[in-house]
Amino acid sequence: MIELQQFLKIVLNISGGEAKHLVQEGLVYVNGAVETRRSRKLSLDDVVEVRLEELSGEKYKVSDFIKG
Repeated sequence: MIELQQFLKIVLNISGGEAKHLVQEGLVYVNGAVETRRSRKLSLDDVVEVRLEELSGEKYKVSDFIKG
């Protein structure tokens, strides 16, 4: 398993501070629900979405990036 903040850093190629900001601002969704816990453990079946204009609703399946 991987924590949400670490996953965002890997997938979006951003710093920890930037990942923290995205989560705190309510811009990160896990399986369709807003997630505000940076330390949330993600499972391979989870789908993470970052709702920023630049990303236009891109969704990232954890298993596409992390091998169990």
